[in-house]
Amino acid sequence: MTVMERDSRNLAAIRVLTYLMFMMFAMTTDSVGVIIPEVIREFDLSMTAGGAFHYTSMTAIAFAGILLGHLADRLGRKATIILGLTLFAVSSFLFAAGHSFAFFLVLLVVSGSAIGIFKTGALALVGDISTSTRQHTATMNTVEGFFAVGAVIGPAIVTRLLAAGLSWKWLYIIAAVICVLLIATAALVKYPETARKSEEPIDLKRTFVMTKSPYALGFSLGIFMYVAVECAIYVWMPTLMADYAGSFPLLAAYAISIFFILRAAGRFLGSAVLARYNWTSVMALFSFAIFVCFVGSILGGVAYAAVLLPLSGLFMSMIYPTLNSKGISCFHKAEHGAIAGVILFFTCGAAALGPLAMGAVSDAFGHVRYGFFLAAFFAGVLFVGLLLNWMYDPARERLALVDSTEYAGAESPS
Repeated sequence: MTVMERDSRNLAAIRVLTYLMFMMFAMTTDSVGVIIPEVIREFDLSMTAGGAFHYTSMTAIAFAGILLGHLADRLGRKATIILGLTLFAVSSFLFAAGHSFAFFLVLLVVSGSAIGIFKTGALALVGDISTSTRQHTATMNTVEGFFAVGAVIGPAIVTRLLAAGLSWKWLYIIAAVICVLLIATAALVKYPETARKSEEPIDLKRTFVMTKSPYALGFSLGIFMYVAVECAIYVWMPTLMADYAGSFPLLAAYAISIFFILRAAGRFLGSAVLARYNWTSVMALFSFAIFVCFVGSILGGVAYAAVLLPLSGLFMSMIYPTLNSKGISCFHKAEHGAIAGVILFFTCGAAALGPLAMGAVSDAFGHVRYGFFLAAFFAGVLFVGLLLNWMYDPARERLALVDSTEYAGAESPS
């Protein structure tokens, strides 16, 4: 086998490993909507207390991202990924030994922190295996496509387990077994080296300095708005659909599944779409379509929402991975771990605060539909921001500079 063939196989193994990591942790994080009702019944909890299964893990991921994201730059991608996967596997196996709600919350803190560690390592690795900012965005869409597949598989596994009379905890055992296989693969694969750009210390201080960058702040705020909108769907849409009494009850019953499937399909199509059209125009157009879906759902009532809200998944599909990719690509490869952690902090912060704010608004006005007024506002802000981004394209010169200095075989960003 020639060196070129060996490098090609090694690169393919790294890509598959990265895809499977995202699918594996999505299986657990996006299954909470099915698990929470079981936990509430098992431990006789209030809805607020049961919701801690979501808020606890999201908060842990957020703080691990911003506080520990620099580990991917300091220790290297491989060591960081293996460290995170090991913590995740151990905490997931321990779910089998748990019998108290407090114990499970502790495990969620550990597993959430582990996700924050290996996800920032994996996101930084995307830059190392990309040859341009355009390819970085295409790869990120595929990576998030596998995440979306995990978001479909996880709830399906839990539903099947419960139907068979088994505990929801088996999901974590399954994830842990997959994780062990990923650790073994990660240990055998040779990772590309990331060159340091300077002798500046790689530490938490540098991460906080990075948050002052207009590129870090701009893309992070855009992602915050997007995630708040997306969470409105998979956290509160089932409650909204509970009021549906129309002619197509199956449409409402499978609304979440339809949303996740459309989101996954759209992400796998993202590479083709973004290869033909300018990413700024695609983001503006798709964010407008999302805004229309939410406004239409409010004006038309639950009958319209049963169609429009799941349909929004197709338009949401490319926004998060593309904004995430462009935000990370504005920085040197040696800083990709830290900036990925910053963006992850805003991602999970929105995942925790967005549904919480919607719940508060819904309680204040007496119905969950009022929470979707807030979600529509978030969608409107996202659209305005991405429309301005299309008009002025403030990151264009920065991405062109990074293409010419950081990537081999560079091409102009689009």
